[in-house]
Amino acid sequence: MNNNFDVIIIGSGPGGYVCAIRSAQLGLKTACVEMNSTLGGVCLNKGCIPSKSLLHSSELYHKAQKEFDNLGIEFSKINLNLSKMMANKNSSIKTLTKGIEFLFKKNKVTHLKGRGSISTGNIVTVTSESKKKESYKAKTIVIATGSQPTSLPGVKIDENIIVSSTGALSFKKVPKKLIVIGGGYIGLELSSVWKRLGSNVTVVEYLDHILPGMDNDVSTEFLKILNKQGINFKLNSKVTEIKILKNKAFVDFTSNITQKRERIECDNVLVSVGRKPNISEDIEKLGLKLDKQKRIRVNKKFETSIKNIYAIGDVIDKGPMLAHKAEDEGIAVAEIIAGQAGHVNYEVIPAVVYTYPEVAVVGKTEEQLKNENIKYKIGKFPFLANSRAKVNSETDGFVKIIAEQKTDKVLGVSIISSVAGTLIAELAIAMEFGASSEDIARTCHAHPTHSEAVKEAALSVDKRPIHF
Repeated sequence: MNNNFDVIIIGSGPGGYVCAIRSAQLGLKTACVEMNSTLGGVCLNKGCIPSKSLLHSSELYHKAQKEFDNLGIEFSKINLNLSKMMANKNSSIKTLTKGIEFLFKKNKVTHLKGRGSISTGNIVTVTSESKKKESYKAKTIVIATGSQPTSLPGVKIDENIIVSSTGALSFKKVPKKLIVIGGGYIGLELSSVWKRLGSNVTVVEYLDHILPGMDNDVSTEFLKILNKQGINFKLNSKVTEIKILKNKAFVDFTSNITQKRERIECDNVLVSVGRKPNISEDIEKLGLKLDKQKRIRVNKKFETSIKNIYAIGDVIDKGPMLAHKAEDEGIAVAEIIAGQAGHVNYEVIPAVVYTYPEVAVVGKTEEQLKNENIKYKIGKFPFLANSRAKVNSETDGFVKIIAEQKTDKVLGVSIISSVAGTLIAELAIAMEFGASSEDIARTCHAHPTHSEAVKEAALSVDKRPIHF
């Protein structure tokens, strides 16, 4: 009886542990399998949380060096203690992973330690670190095993000189020269960290712009901001080879336009070219259907091709690879399993780049709307004209609101700001309830706050901003 459960979730990342807690809250006898020594998955242990810790610490270090003097805050000397900064990061991770352990106990979720595999449609085998195997029976199984970094053909990540995001979060010393391959979210965040701490950083991106998939206005403006911060870019460039000689890396790349070849010597290379589902190749033998990207196919109820097996998060063919998307899916699938109507609105999932300033987006881009032949109007407001941003010396960036031309319904929003990740929540709520730009414009926003720029952008949709 102890080995029988209503639901077993494989993986304790943001999707898995949230699904486990919600399942238990709904009265289901629940277990969660995790192969690592701590709960929380990649996000909590090697991704979202440690990167935000280093982003915050490095930002304060940079401001103390470059900006505090102008504010009348004077220091005689600023020192970087990288080991202490890393210890602070690790302490935060430990506290949060222990927090999930507490929540499991509080909600009576059974924590199964080991690597989980599905033997049959309702049997999960857990293999411990000592190779001991134990089988558990479940009415329902949820696959929530997340994703892992991909690399380039012929490039081996050793987490020493050539690193993934995992290695780049644990450097023992600041690289004098760092090459980052990939100008997406993770590459730009970690470029920012190590640039602030003293690295000479160059980003090599295959496309002719950074932040693929975001609004072109954002990509263009943000590139200018990062250039101003001292990060170098080699756009429209294809990496052809990386060699290691005498503890140095040599990165060869070719211009996609001129075919000119270049080589840069550096101390470390961060490969940040995407992620792939963290699932075994044997999973297809169970009868689970995958798409061309080797993601698990699911229907609207997150059911796989096997009726009692569900999947969520980075392993499925729905939505972006984001922690908060996985959390929403975890709650939705738990409620569906319990007989309720779980739902995720994939049209309103915000995405944030936690650099300084931050970049946050939700909904459609201007380019997507053009491709879909949807007529729209735009309102844009710069933070240069926002009083709170001005006094805080945070004037880089803007708010851009795109609304449907006839109905005025908000279809997409892009923000570059020091607090973009927080501001985007207001727009996500507005879009979830089908708000118009007029609804936002007519809503009183506190003064002086960065959020007034949101109101002004909404006013700008109808060509009536007050402060610009």
